[in-house]
Amino acid sequence: MRRTELIMMIPMSLALLGMSSCTPEQKWTERQVEDFMIVSQEDGPTLGYSPKSGVKLLTVDGFAFKDLNRNDSLDVYEDWRLSAQERAADLASKLSLEEIAGLMLYSSHQPVPDKNLTADQKKFLKDDHLRAVLITQVASPVIAAQWNNQMQAFVEGLDHGIPANTSSDPRHETQGNMEFNAGAGGQISQWPSSLGMAATFDPVLMTQFGEIAAQEYRALGITTALSPQIDVATEPRWWRFSGTFGEDPQLVTDMARAYCDAFQTTPGTNGWGNKSVNAMVKHWYGYGAQEAGRDSHFSHGKFAVYPGNNLAMHKRPFADGAFKLTGGTKMASAVMPIYSIVLDQDPSGENVGGSYSKWLIQQQLRKGEHFEGVVCTDWGITGDCNSVYDPGCGKPWGVEDLTVAERHYRVLQAGVDQFGGNNEIGPILEAYKMWEKDFGKESARKRFEQSAQRLVMNIFRVGLFENPYLDSKETNEIVGKPAFMVAGYAAQVRSIVMLKNHMKALPKLEHNRVYIPKRHYPSIPRIWGPPTEDKTEDPINPDLVKKYFEIIDNPEDADFAICVIGEPSFSLGYSLEEAKKGGNGYLPVTLQYEYYPATDARAESIGGGDPLESFTNRTYKGKTVKTLNRDDMVMVQKTKQAMGDKNVIVIIEVSKPLVLSEIEPSADAILLSFGVQYQALLDIISGKSEPSALLPCQLPADMNTVETQQEDVPRDMRCYLDADGNTYDFAFGLNWSGIINDDRVKKYKK
Repeated sequence: MRRTELIMMIPMSLALLGMSSCTPEQKWTERQVEDFMIVSQEDGPTLGYSPKSGVKLLTVDGFAFKDLNRNDSLDVYEDWRLSAQERAADLASKLSLEEIAGLMLYSSHQPVPDKNLTADQKKFLKDDHLRAVLITQVASPVIAAQWNNQMQAFVEGLDHGIPANTSSDPRHETQGNMEFNAGAGGQISQWPSSLGMAATFDPVLMTQFGEIAAQEYRALGITTALSPQIDVATEPRWWRFSGTFGEDPQLVTDMARAYCDAFQTTPGTNGWGNKSVNAMVKHWYGYGAQEAGRDSHFSHGKFAVYPGNNLAMHKRPFADGAFKLTGGTKMASAVMPIYSIVLDQDPSGENVGGSYSKWLIQQQLRKGEHFEGVVCTDWGITGDCNSVYDPGCGKPWGVEDLTVAERHYRVLQAGVDQFGGNNEIGPILEAYKMWEKDFGKESARKRFEQSAQRLVMNIFRVGLFENPYLDSKETNEIVGKPAFMVAGYAAQVRSIVMLKNHMKALPKLEHNRVYIPKRHYPSIPRIWGPPTEDKTEDPINPDLVKKYFEIIDNPEDADFAICVIGEPSFSLGYSLEEAKKGGNGYLPVTLQYEYYPATDARAESIGGGDPLESFTNRTYKGKTVKTLNRDDMVMVQKTKQAMGDKNVIVIIEVSKPLVLSEIEPSADAILLSFGVQYQALLDIISGKSEPSALLPCQLPADMNTVETQQEDVPRDMRCYLDADGNTYDFAFGLNWSGIINDDRVKKYKK
């Protein structure tokens, strides 16, 4: 070959080489938002990272990827083009034992008073590798966003760059005397309680709530909801009745499905995405059947009982609701088992708390319902407990004789993945050694990787590995925005049940003079924190009332009266003082206002045998108790006496069923409030809105029927009959025309 020919060929060869090895055109750009970077790209997800974390970007095929482990190569778990399952499996295989143990932790309750991480928070995030954080009060939405960004930047620079999965208990409760302004925003939208949402009998409304709440959660950095509570509340005295959707299994099932679908589905998709929120349904299963209404937060309430042999029904909201979603997420992503001992239901004869039960988790949940998501214990189950009446102690029900590490081991053997309220990895590492000793190193690693894969799956599916950061300006615009506040307020109005309207006492269509007696609020012991303050004051802000009616101080000069009262208030079924005096400590939980002698109670309790007690019979038969707020009853009765033939409207703030025999005869109209603003109630009273809600539970005729009903059976009580001939049964409610008998009633009241 001649030299000239060779020279001519060189540029062509170089050109061909350049064509075969050129880098595709970059498909992404980045910009700074506050103190983090946002990466926008064509046909790919938005990425967010902090320059402080040490994470850099990799460009592959023109797309941007986060080099989370800082090894200058694209690992499978960093590749957003792959499925969450592939990425989770890869990451789990790479994690150290300590990192996996950290994923198994779920923090104790964390307040957010300012944007800065505390020293304790940095410690459990770094030293204990914890990534599941439960937040409580936040100073403001903006502070919540800023704190989230600090936390995410901190963990992004650790280990494999696993984002934090922040969670919350329900946070959309109302503030009673706050005036609603349709044009104003708020800290967060305000909705009725879960029981109030159930009173609407409307799963479509529940869907609307879930879609709005999920947007607000994500704007606050919350990616897991420790809700919904889908226990079927078959025991009317139960303290946690208010957090449920009532006592009807079909209504609870429909509400559970709507809630989970709405929270978990990213708008514009049919499944998971960067606007999704994991739903942790609780409590698996049978929690609504607590003996005599006592609660398993306490040792004295550790037993759920099933005298009607009806445990299977309590599974329905899970099996037919939360685990059979209509959307693409298919199932609730996480489950929380109950504290309680599901007494005498395990065929093996074992009686242990829910998270310790192989039968309840392995057989009933994993195999029976084919559930492969995260199972997380309720808070603090592995700690010790040395008191029958101490909500702050551990809840190791049925395994009190085990060490803390042995309890962790037992929970892992049952098939649980995560420990609620535990901030330290030490006991989990000890549990690993126990598994390794009993079953070998390979088995131990496989079991721990199994949980790790489930745990990071829930982080991948909500898009946190791509972008865990929040624009605080957007947060401020989303959380509590006017449209959300309007929707929440409308739901409040729709949740108010009108039980009685004698001679059409309501609505008050014209400007009327109203007498509202001051209410005595007695000091009431609280489970957490000091007792409430003893005070007497106006129950409704007078400035709010004046927008509707003229306030009159003298009942003789008023056209009608409004009495605001609470449900009967008493202890949770146990008295340390009574025990110190030689009794067994057990007292009735009463649903009436007057003194209650428990003459019809069981002579022998179903549950018993606590290692802290020298007896097995927890009966309270023949003991008499008095409600703390008997003054509420007296106020209504005295007001009716003072008003004579003029109407007395009674508002009752309720969280569970109650006996109305002492109140109803003195009331011309009765409205039930399930956690709503007083303005919503005044809208009903004034005729601005019409009541439409229905009872999500039965109201018992008396305490005899309460004592003789079966804790595990719904709708098995003799219901109260009022002076107008109306029975306060499930699905009963009034509107201006009379008894409601619409499609909701026909569907659910079977």
